[in-house]
Amino acid sequence: MTTSPEKTDLMNAFAEQRELLLITVRGLGDAQAARRTTVSELTLGGIVKHLAQGEEVWAQIMVKGDGELPDGMLDMGQYRMAEGDTLAGVLERYASAAKATEEAVAALPDLDVSVPLPRTPWSPPEPEYWSARRILLHLIRETAQHAGHADIIREALDGASTTARR
Repeated sequence: MTTSPEKTDLMNAFAEQRELLLITVRGLGDAQAARRTTVSELTLGGIVKHLAQGEEVWAQIMVKGDGELPDGMLDMGQYRMAEGDTLAGVLERYASAAKATEEAVAALPDLDVSVPLPRTPWSPPEPEYWSARRILLHLIRETAQHAGHADIIREALDGASTTARR
C-alpha cells in the first residue's frame, strides 16, 4: 500500500467529516433514525445509508477502472431506511464502506490515477475521466454536505447538534 502526505491529509479530512456525521446518530434507535423531521424526505439513517452506498460505488470505480456502472449506483432506495433496515446495520455497512475506500486509496500509486466514469443516461457522449483525487474530493464534499443535513435533522429531532455532542 502506498501513502503520501497528500493521501494522508485527504484521508484525515475525510475521517473528520465521517466523524461529524456519526455524531448525529449517537444514542438513536431505529425509529428515530428513520424519522423525517423536516419537509425533506431525508432521515438520519437514510443519509448514512446513502453515504455508505456512495463510498461502495466510488471505491469500485477507483479499483476496477473499467467505466462500468456499479450495481446499485442509481438505486433511489439508498436515500431511506427500508423495511428491515436497522441503524446498527446501516452503521456497519458505512464502516465497511469506509474501510474499502481507505484500502482503495492506499493501494493507488498516487492520486493522479485516472478512471473512466460509468455511463449513465445523462452522461456526455464522450467518456469522462476523473482522477482518484477528484473522486476522493467528491466523497469528502458529499459527506460534509450530508453531515450538515444530518445536523439539522438531528436538531429538529431532539435538539441535539454536533456542536453540542462533541
